[in-house]
Parts: sequence; C-alpha cells; structure tokens
Amino acid sequence: MTLWFVLALMTVAAIFAVLWPLSRQAPARAGSDVEVYRDQLDEIERDRAAGRIAPGEAEAARIEVSRRLIAAADAVEPIAATGAGRRRRAVAIAALLALPVGAGALYLKLGSPMLPDQRQMTRQEAPPEQRSIEELVARVETHLEQNPNDGRGWEVVAPVYLRLGRLDDAVRARRNALRLLGPSVEREADLGEALTFTANGMVTAEAKDAFDRALRIDPKAFKARYFLGLAAEQDGRRSDAAKIWRALLDGAPAGAPWLNFVRESLARVDPSAVPLGPGAADVAAANEMSPEQRNELVRGMVERLALRLKEQGSDVDGWSRLLRAYMVLGEPDKARAAAGDARRALAGEPDKVRMIEELIKGLGLEG
Repeated sequence: MTLWFVLALMTVAAIFAVLWPLSRQAPARAGSDVEVYRDQLDEIERDRAAGRIAPGEAEAARIEVSRRLIAAADAVEPIAATGAGRRRRAVAIAALLALPVGAGALYLKLGSPMLPDQRQMTRQEAPPEQRSIEELVARVETHLEQNPNDGRGWEVVAPVYLRLGRLDDAVRARRNALRLLGPSVEREADLGEALTFTANGMVTAEAKDAFDRALRIDPKAFKARYFLGLAAEQDGRRSDAAKIWRALLDGAPAGAPWLNFVRESLARVDPSAVPLGPGAADVAAANEMSPEQRNELVRGMVERLALRLKEQGSDVDGWSRLLRAYMVLGEPDKARAAAGDARRALAGEPDKVRMIEELIKGLGLEG
C-alpha cells in the first residue's frame, strides 16, 4: 500500500506541475492601464497643488483621464470569469481527474497489480538451495568480471555450471582454468567431460583429444579411460569399449562408487563379460556394509547373473547358482521361472538337463 500511495502522490505532483500555469488567473492588459491612469490622476493633482498647471487645465485633464480610467476599469475582469478562463480551469480539472483514473483503469485491465515482479517471483518459486547456489554463482561471476585471470575462480565455478545445466558456460570455465592454471589430469579430463555433455553425451573429437592428453599425463586416469571407452562404443568398436571397461573393473579399488556404473556399460557392449559373482573388491566392500546394503549388493549380482544367462544359456553352473540365489533371497517364484528357462536353454544337452533336474528336485521346485 505504501508503494501505491507514493506512486499516486508522484502522479498528482506531476499533474499539478504541468497544469498549474493553466489554472492561474492572469490579469488582462486593461488591468495595467488602470494603474497607469490612476498614477496620472495623482500626478495631475500634484502638479495643480504645486502651481505648475492652472486649476482649469487640471480639471480638464482630470476629466479626460477619469474617462479613460472608467473605460479601462470596465474592461478589467478576472480571467476566471471569462469564457477562456472557464475553459482553462475546466481543462485543468478534467486532466487532474481523468489522467490518473484512466491510467489506473488501463493498468487494472491489462496489468496484474496483485502479482509480484518477475525477478521477485523467480526468487520465490526457486527452491532455497537453488537460490543460494545462484546467488553464490552471481558473486563469483562478478568477481571474475573484475578478475578474469583468476584461474582458481574459473575452476571453482565450472562444476556448478554443470550442475545448473549451463553447459556452454561450463566449457568456457574449463577452458579458462586450463589456460590459466596449466594442464593436469583432472583439468584435461574435466574439459573433455564438459565438451561431451554439451554435445548431448557424444564424445566429440575435441573431447577425445582432451581425454588423450589426460592419459598421457596419467595412463590410469579413470574418467578419461571411461569416456574413451564410450567413444569406442559410439564409433561401433564394441570390443574395444569392452576391453577398456573390463580393464577398469579389474583395477578398481574396493568399494569404488562407479563399479556398478561401469559394469552396466560393459554389459551393454558385451553381456558375456558381466561377472557371475562377487569379485575381490565386492567382497572387501561387503564386509563394511550394513545388512540392507549387503542384501542390495547380492540382488544386483543375481540380476547380472540372470542377464548373462539369457545371452549364454549353456552355462549349467550359472543356472545352478541362480536357482540357489533366488531361494536364499526367499523368491521361489523367480526360482521356478528360472528353472523353466534353464530347461529350455539346456534342452539340447541331456547331461546338463539331468544336473538341473536334480537341483530343481533338491530345492523343492518341482511342479
């Protein structure tokens, strides 16, 4: 309400400033003649008293000036009483009332007075975390405008740009950090990653060059190796991609957060390469897990085993492990379904079918 009152007051002040001259009562020219004639009468009286003119001449002059004075006085009338004055005042009053009323009506029809301004609305709708990030980014950007050679600043803001989806800005920040701070494994790989994301996940030639430079600095750089495997897959070299990703898994540290991600990528290009059971890294990681996390790990391995057996159904040992795993997990329905799949997959190999049938009987899955 305070803002509305201030705006209204400013509007009225502006209108009065413009219309004030129109509403003033300027005297007619006859008004100034009246004053002249009155001065002349006073002057005639002074001359007569001083003996400068004869009484008869003074009387004649007084009569003539008096006649002109009366005529001028009759012509004098306030401007407000004339037609022009009335029209001028009417215009002033009409403008004073019509201008704010008309403007207000037009705004109420076309505007949205109850809505906040766009910037304020954007701040209100954005989640608090997002607003905080954007405010921090704005501060960093202001700093970088004043200090464009601050490589550390560019390096700090680059991953935030990626998180916010500002991919072109992320690439620019990665380039600047690399240029100002010098090459390193992380900076080269990060630049390649940003270029890949900007290209909708395609490893471009420029991105591949960045990954190659990272590997020349450190042949074990995980990020660069993974994306080069992705580049091989996109080029149709599935065996090369599988080789790269398999090597990543073989050298993976225990509990690496990217293990499952690389396994899924490997299964995409070579389902036969999906591990049938836990590796050394999985066992080491499982020892530090809670029961719920350990159960989730087991389920993931069982699903990968089932995926592989759909591609390579002749592995009778794999079928045996899958059936036992489902029973341990308390999922007999899945075990029965897997038993049917095993019978069909091994139908041309009687010895393997017999082994599976004995296992099915021992697990109580007959019928």
